Amino acid sequence: MNRIKQLPVNLINQIAAGEVIERPASVVKELVENSIDAGASKIEINISNECRNIRIADNGSGIHPDDIELAFLKHATSKITDEDNLFNIQTLGFRGEALASIISVAKVTCTTRTKEFDFGTKVESQNSIIKSSRTGCAQGTIMEVNDLFFNQPARLKFLKNPKTEFAYIQEYVQALALSHPEIAFKLKNNGADVINAPKDTSLLTRITQIYSPSVINEIKEVNKKDLLSGMQISGYVSLPSYSRSSKKSVYTFVNSRTVKCPILIKAIDMAYKNMLPSGRYPFVVINLEIDPQDIDVNAHPTKREIRYKNPNQIFSFVQSAVSFALNSYNFKQESENSDNLVPFEKPTLPEFGLYSEEELSNSNENPIQISEKLNKKPLVTEEIIAPQQKNIDLKLEIPINVKQVNVIGQFKNTYILVENDDNLEIIDQHIAQERYIYENLKKSKEIASQLLIVSDVIDAEPSDVDIIINAKEYLAKYGYQVEKISDTQVIFKKIPQILSKVKSNDILSELLNNLKDSPSNDIDTLEEKILITTACKASVKAGEKLTLWQMEEIVRNLRKTKNPYTCPHGRPISHFIPLKEVASFFDRTLK
Repeated sequence: MNRIKQLPVNLINQIAAGEVIERPASVVKELVENSIDAGASKIEINISNECRNIRIADNGSGIHPDDIELAFLKHATSKITDEDNLFNIQTLGFRGEALASIISVAKVTCTTRTKEFDFGTKVESQNSIIKSSRTGCAQGTIMEVNDLFFNQPARLKFLKNPKTEFAYIQEYVQALALSHPEIAFKLKNNGADVINAPKDTSLLTRITQIYSPSVINEIKEVNKKDLLSGMQISGYVSLPSYSRSSKKSVYTFVNSRTVKCPILIKAIDMAYKNMLPSGRYPFVVINLEIDPQDIDVNAHPTKREIRYKNPNQIFSFVQSAVSFALNSYNFKQESENSDNLVPFEKPTLPEFGLYSEEELSNSNENPIQISEKLNKKPLVTEEIIAPQQKNIDLKLEIPINVKQVNVIGQFKNTYILVENDDNLEIIDQHIAQERYIYENLKKSKEIASQLLIVSDVIDAEPSDVDIIINAKEYLAKYGYQVEKISDTQVIFKKIPQILSKVKSNDILSELLNNLKDSPSNDIDTLEEKILITTACKASVKAGEKLTLWQMEEIVRNLRKTKNPYTCPHGRPISHFIPLKEVASFFDRTLK
């Protein structure tokens, strides 16, 4: 065995860089966070040379000339002074590792000046060797990182193609821009503007800068305080009718720090349960403000993981806040002179108990199972802040008087046409009734069954018979009694009363479709699929002609549901065509 010896400084920094600097986006993250900590109100990021050249300029406080060389040494920082500061972190950076790591894997030039000096300082570094000189420059800091990983060819091989690497950079800059609307951000790729977001005090404005002004019509405000703990959550979440193909548009922040937190993600998933189609995800931008002493951000060198003092409380707080936003309705005023809004319905809060953050973070259980664990008396005293009634799009409003339904017809015996004040609403009759029946079944303590005197013996595959029999106990809870006749045959003895006119074969087929992908030990999912099956089979079908009274009843019942946007499968229920859009097509001007 070789003798023990101390490693060279540059090699030590390169080893550390393996944790902190994973790819070009890591460099952008560390340097932009330094700019934010320096109080910058304007940050510009330029990317070139296949993402291996990175230039970041800010108008922040700059670095004192006597400190500039020290700033590039490992574990040198201005942000903490002793161990007590680790549990009261007020800045994005604090470990003093980033610059030392970057100069070990790239050629770096830093130009900086503070307001109290007439001259600036220029520092050049390669392979952790630093040299500095005086220079003229504006107040702030310019960091130029060139030829990233020039001395680590093995690391270069693991980088993705430039488009993918830039996508990582863009994703992180978007997150920083959303968490700090008070800062102007500009991102360029090979000289072309990709993000240009002027500073603003409004998160809503920043969202429109990053995405599109039309997003305003698809999102609802989240704003909730806990008076006892001092926690507050704010931001926006999308309506179930507006979803994305990936989770990249789910932005979660804690004290304006971008984090990847399983607890927050599971709380959001819980709030959207049965609202989105499979493979679709919401648009979410939320920031949790919490006492820094109640969290630990020193869990990983990248600082994107976080630990909570009370993880169960966090889960309940976030889930209830998002659920409240999704379940509250934007109501019309009774008259033009009335300023009174119909009170928002407050959802039931999941309670929390004594479970560690590790148990929740590493759990493979679904959000409902986690929620049921949180079974102690709530410690949260909350103040609900109603969402602001600004920029309300008419298509999201629901009339106060649900009895007044102006149904004007049925299209293709499938869609109900409803005339509202300023739009035409098209409702899918099947899934509208399915939503109403599903919610009623879910809150019912006992579902009425009908005994079948004569029932057909149903042939099925042995594996399908096993699925049904394994779920027998849960089926019984919701009005079904099914018996196994043989390895390939089953028979229904009882079915829910609302399915009395549905053929047994159809019921079994739908149950199998919904139960096949459900783990046998996942009770919540099994019961959920049974409820969805019952609601689906009991609802009026597409292609079925309805009387005017039947259509009005379906629409009235839809107005009473907690989630009138999507069916239990996640499909949208209604589509709105604004009057102004119809008028525009016919070149009419609205008065």
